Amino acid sequence: MRIAVTGSSGLIGGALVRSLRADGHEVVRVVRRPSRSGDEVEWQPKRQYVDVAGLVGCEAVVNLAGAGIGDHRWTDAYRKEIRDSRVLGTAALAEAVASLDRPPRVLLNGSAVGYYGDTGDRAVDEKAPPGGGFLPEVCVEWEEATAPAEEAGVRTAFARTGLVVAREGGAWGRMFPLFKAGLGGRLGDGRQYWSFISLHDEVAALRHILDTESLSGPVNCTAPDPLTNREITAAMGRVLHRPTLFAVPAVALKAALGDMAGDVLGSQRAVPAKLLDSGFSFAFPGIDAAIGAALR
Repeated sequence: MRIAVTGSSGLIGGALVRSLRADGHEVVRVVRRPSRSGDEVEWQPKRQYVDVAGLVGCEAVVNLAGAGIGDHRWTDAYRKEIRDSRVLGTAALAEAVASLDRPPRVLLNGSAVGYYGDTGDRAVDEKAPPGGGFLPEVCVEWEEATAPAEEAGVRTAFARTGLVVAREGGAWGRMFPLFKAGLGGRLGDGRQYWSFISLHDEVAALRHILDTESLSGPVNCTAPDPLTNREITAAMGRVLHRPTLFAVPAVALKAALGDMAGDVLGSQRAVPAKLLDSGFSFAFPGIDAAIGAALR
């Protein structure tokens, strides 16, 4: 297939592009600058501009672009960057897709389990309503921005992704060096649930959604059994053979991270009901296996 991908320089997007190309698919990278080759398409998310001609012939569009949630302290300006980079870019892409004489069969849009807010120890699947707060509000707007494509008859799915276990980036990319140095430990009381997924399974799940006609709307991309931060901390120590004696008090996290601390300390116990019901099989469902896969 000819597949367009935004966010191709990111952790998940880069891995997805490599996987698709390895299997012979033609990948068009949607980039935020003038295109330099035939496999690139220019877009300017904040200006809501897309070079529509570059999407002609694409059977699928995958939109994974967005400013990093944990890259900066959440000032008012950076909150706006987080929102605008997702909502405006998605709206532009959805409108471009809808304008094509032959739209792609599927638009797979990024999202996050942050949609559900703090769920405590309550497990939630894709039927659960959104939570309250900044990240749930962003996720709701992000998903709603795909409406033009959906109204044009394009199958539209939202990959509500959890914490990706990978060495190359994301939250885990920051954790590995600390734990390898013996400085890792639980965050707050460690009772908050973390919905994790290995990078391998994340890419496989995205490809499964692209290939499975029955999947549309929200799809939780998380391992089947979320664990608490305390349990994940123990697993990191176990796999890396390092002590995990240090703990970061909640008050210290709040001082260092500001409003973002609420999401670090919040609990999200999301389960992948639609993936499992559609026959998806996880290669690394357990945390020890996911950590080991990242190290390899």
